[in-house]
This record gives sequence, structure tokens and C-alpha cells, in this order.
Amino acid sequence: MNAIFVLVALLFLSLLIVGGQQGLKTFFGLMLNFILIFALIVLVNLGFNAYIVTAVIAVMILSVAIYLSAGRGKVLALAWKTSVVVTTIVALLAFLTQYFAQIQGYTLENSDELEGLSLNIGISFSHLVMIVMVISALGAIAEASMAVTSDLFEVIERSPEITKDSLAAHAETIGSQILGTAVNTLFFGMLGANIPLLVWYVRLHYSVAEFVNGKLLVMEVATMLLGMIGILLSIWLSTTMVERTYRKEGRKILDESDL
Repeated sequence: MNAIFVLVALLFLSLLIVGGQQGLKTFFGLMLNFILIFALIVLVNLGFNAYIVTAVIAVMILSVAIYLSAGRGKVLALAWKTSVVVTTIVALLAFLTQYFAQIQGYTLENSDELEGLSLNIGISFSHLVMIVMVISALGAIAEASMAVTSDLFEVIERSPEITKDSLAAHAETIGSQILGTAVNTLFFGMLGANIPLLVWYVRLHYSVAEFVNGKLLVMEVATMLLGMIGILLSIWLSTTMVERTYRKEGRKILDESDL
């Protein structure tokens, strides 16, 4: 625990030094989102409807992550709308993935840990899988939405004579750049976190079929793929919403000051 506290303190100091007041807001947002996730766990454990609780908490997490960021009011509003729509789609895909893949619950690898324990805990493991998939994708969705929207507003501000076609070309370039880094972030995050599991599978001489169909690994891969889909949808919807708003309002979309 001492190491954790030291790392948290270093994170706080780093955010304060690099970001100043915005770094302080970011740290506060992290703590607030941690509390929201803990509240989600408690509410589900108390028997509240998992779908409703997840929907409410997910919107609150997105609101904290986006509105505690620096930016124009319209940038934050567009990014928030995009994130909510994409999260809804990802939640539906998570439900369908769980329904067809049946990756809920524990596996044979957990048998030693669960020996002598009851699994009749009164909570649907299918709901828990859906919650994990949705919550895991929120950060990537919010990040992609904010990055694309704010970059496009920056392009509009720095190019007074920009045309709608030129904005669309810039949007394609920005989207492709963000897509590559964001997808790789998810991929290496999943791969790095599961290296011990992969080594374990190799040491146990799992066949290719057992390796590919291992429930522990399939769960992680499905969560990663949903996150990547969320990033793709966020980039596409963000560019679409900014372009549509620019067609309607022109440079008036820059009238709002930063929050």
C-alpha cells in the first residue's frame, strides 16, 4: 500500500507541476470517477438494476471526464453528446457479445481459488460482464471525442477562410492520426496486463484451440475490441457533428470562450 500512496502522490505532484490548475481539476476528476465506480459496485451489490445503474454512472463518469477538461463550451458539449451516443451503442454491443459468447462467470483456472466457496451470491454474472465492458470503454470514448472535436475547432480558429470541404479533409487526417495511437494504446494495455496469463497458458501447454477459446482471454479481447469500436465510432461521430455544426453556424461556433 505504501508504494501505491507514493505513486498517487507523484501523480498529483506531476499533474500540479505540468497542468497547474487544470492538473488539479484532472486529479479531482480521477478521484470523483473512482468514487462513482465504487458507488456502482455498491448499488449493484445491493440489488439495484444493473442496466439502469450502469447507464446512470456511465453518463456521470463521461460528464466528469469531459466537463472537467479545459476547452470551449461548445467543444465540451459536442464531445459529451458524442460520448453518450457511442457509449449507448457500445453497451448494446456488449450485451450482444455476452449473449452470444457466454463469457460470464469463472473458469476452470479459478477452481482452486473458489474451492469451498459458494457462487450463489445473488448477482447475475452476465450483468457483471456487461458492466466491465462498458466501463472499460468509457475512457477511450471520451478521449477520442475530446481530441477530435477540440482539434477541429483549433483548425477552424486558425484558418479563417477554411471551406467545408477543407474542414472535411482536415477531419479525415486528424481522425486517422488519433485512431492509430488510441487503438495501439488499448491493444498494448490489454496485452501488457495479460502477459502473465499468456505465459501461464504457454507453460500449461494449451493447444491453439484452448488458447483462443480460453474464457479469461476471450473476455479481455472482447473488452479491447469493444473499446476499439468505441474509438472508431467516436472519431466518425465527432467529425460528423463538428462538420454539421460548422455548416449551420459558420465561424459563430467560436464565439464561446474557454471554460
